[in-house]
Amino acid sequence: MGEDRRQQVADGRTTLGIELGSTRIKAVLIDEQHRPIASGDHEWENAFVDGRWTYSLEAVETGLQAAYAALVADVEAQYGVRPTTFRAAGVSAMMHGYLAFDADDALLVPFRTWRNTSTGPAAAALSEALGFNVPLRWSVAHLYQAVLDEEPHVAEVARVTTLAGYVHHRLTGRDVLGVGDASGMFPISTDPISTDPIGTDPIDAATRDYDAAMLTTADELIGTARLGTDLRALFPEVLVAGQDAGALTPEGAAWLDPTGTLEPGLPLCPPEGDAGTGMVATNAVAPRTGNVSVGTSIFAMVVLERPLAQAHEELDVVTTPAGDAVAMVHCNNGASEIAAWARVFGRFSDAAAERTGGTRIDIDDVYATLLAEAADADPDAGGLLSYNYLAGEPVTGVADGRPVLVRSPDGRFTLGNLVRAEVQGAFATLAIGMDVLHDEDVAVDRMTAHGGLFRTPGAPQQLLAAALDVPVALEETAGEGGAWGIAVLAAYLAHADTTDLATFLGEQVFDGDGVHVAEPAERDVAGFRAYLERFRAGLPLQAAAVAATTTRPTETTAGAEPSLQTDTAGTADTAQTADTTEKEPTR
Repeated sequence: MGEDRRQQVADGRTTLGIELGSTRIKAVLIDEQHRPIASGDHEWENAFVDGRWTYSLEAVETGLQAAYAALVADVEAQYGVRPTTFRAAGVSAMMHGYLAFDADDALLVPFRTWRNTSTGPAAAALSEALGFNVPLRWSVAHLYQAVLDEEPHVAEVARVTTLAGYVHHRLTGRDVLGVGDASGMFPISTDPISTDPIGTDPIDAATRDYDAAMLTTADELIGTARLGTDLRALFPEVLVAGQDAGALTPEGAAWLDPTGTLEPGLPLCPPEGDAGTGMVATNAVAPRTGNVSVGTSIFAMVVLERPLAQAHEELDVVTTPAGDAVAMVHCNNGASEIAAWARVFGRFSDAAAERTGGTRIDIDDVYATLLAEAADADPDAGGLLSYNYLAGEPVTGVADGRPVLVRSPDGRFTLGNLVRAEVQGAFATLAIGMDVLHDEDVAVDRMTAHGGLFRTPGAPQQLLAAALDVPVALEETAGEGGAWGIAVLAAYLAHADTTDLATFLGEQVFDGDGVHVAEPAERDVAGFRAYLERFRAGLPLQAAAVAATTTRPTETTAGAEPSLQTDTAGTADTAQTADTTEKEPTR
């Protein structure tokens, strides 16, 4: 196997995937059987600048180059050969946000990420006008808010894109987006189309585009005179999985690999968001399937059989990489608090070992110990209540967040209940959003979980099944995350003319082995529902906590949130969560 993979690398028959998560940039190389054979990563942090969360484009460039260089070093160490080209490649990144460029392709304002929630007036106005929920983090909400705020840069905007779109443009010169990522910019038309492979009927694929009627309405609301053009002219071209998205240019090759070893010319798949690559990584692109990505944020995706009856503030309607409608529950706050507690207990272990001469416990064992305690704890966490809100949470209407742990005098304050409260607190907001889907009678056969939190088997999967009251599966490959998912989408380029994406995944990527399914246990479901009732009732505590604590991140605070480990979402690297992440923790 090793010699065969070495030859694949030497011949350029491997496929490259790169994903920019919230705390890690990861590169993965896969072989012809779509198995990961090498990887490299680079940790980075967002910064809080002038009241907004951002990453600099310089950090994007150096981080990509570092992740790619680490991948190449891993390949050389394992196979003794340095790759010069690949069969195909793909780029994924955190969905949504706002990257605005002028006619000379200069960035007009720092990248505004998905974490920024200052777009309330714009999102509300767009949602009302379109009859469609436009979340705070969507690109069109950021653009319209800039118009409402009369920001000077608006008059110079020539194009708007996402982080994945920006990187893809640097590599290929093409201003395009995969339909899943584009659906985080502006609503996509998801009228039923043929399931034939895209190569057999390109007209079908072309219907997956920004909704024309909604574009007209939005142009009237925003005012083309204020922008100097219409929205379609500012947004990237929309492509579905398997379509030609351009090739690596000489400039793009030199940008990614300054050593000059990487050759131009290899094809790239449409750039996607971490939500789309998370769906691919969990084989959840067909109706009645779904996935949950747990990282710095946490989100669930459910592929719909039919349109929702009405718009809901708790739900985004986005798409799979093939363009099928997906209901998305996106929560700004994920497993950061769990990671923070793990670090506290990890430091206690280190301090005890230093004092007594005992054995230190590594972070994986810290997680395993804590989560095992949670599995045996009281079903409702013994009356404890935890809010994991490091930031505002649109799903519950919380404008600004504070992590809070509350217990009554008669609560059972044990280690197990503490950890269970933290895990259930991380899942509570997601469950509130999923309850809306249940009210819509949306059928879900099972959800597939991914993210670093699930590297510890048992309790997290079981508790998530209880929170959602649906079977939760874990695929062995799901832990490879969104970088693996976008590599698989790049590999799909060679098959799109003959098979649809769901069939390709089911028959050529996932073989059914290595899947573990946790069924919701009645005791755990009842316990979580009792916990969730307290969680809902206690939400006013967030406003009180914010009012009582006025300290805010300083202007250039990098990494102000706990760093999590993720191997996802996803849009989930530093402690146990998801890279899909869109947002990924590190452990």
